[in-house]
Amino acid sequence: MSDRGGSDQVYPPAEDSALLLRAALREVRPTDRVLEVGTGSGYVAAGFSGRASAVVATDINPHAVASARTRGLTTVRTDLFAGLSGPFDLVLFNPPYLPTAPGERIDDWLEYALDGGPTGRVTIERFVADVGRVLSPFGRVLLLVSSLTGLDEVRELFVRAGFVPFIVDEEALEGEVLYVLRAMRDLCRMGA
Repeated sequence: MSDRGGSDQVYPPAEDSALLLRAALREVRPTDRVLEVGTGSGYVAAGFSGRASAVVATDINPHAVASARTRGLTTVRTDLFAGLSGPFDLVLFNPPYLPTAPGERIDDWLEYALDGGPTGRVTIERFVADVGRVLSPFGRVLLLVSSLTGLDEVRELFVRAGFVPFIVDEEALEGEVLYVLRAMRDLCRMGA
């Protein structure tokens, strides 16, 4: 990994961050225990932290963890939610979603915020497969997805994992459309 310090190694808040925060502000409830995965600078979690009973943030990047902590956030350095048990009522994630060929990779911490693998869904697939483990029975997930990543493919990942996903917000940018998917457990499949 690169030894470059601090801020140039942390994903700065951008249009995707603002979109996820906007959706989170509509979704968060005062009694929620919230987990933001891949918090980066901590912009999103800090933007609604006074509106939930507890907020925990994670990031794999040590520079991001340090940045989020300067915002007063409880932050854990981990890969997605490894080592966390929950339950959380609301889980947020602005994942690395850019399709990235192996030859396009750069060797630094910022790469973790951007590189979605060849399909743009490598980290999203891992997230969807394991989020149910830390989610409360009636918990909700907000996941930011780009049209570059394949919206239908991400929805299908949620469906196969036993969730019902739907779009709650979107924003068109130059060259892509950003979406926030809200997913909840499919209670019909759970026998409820």
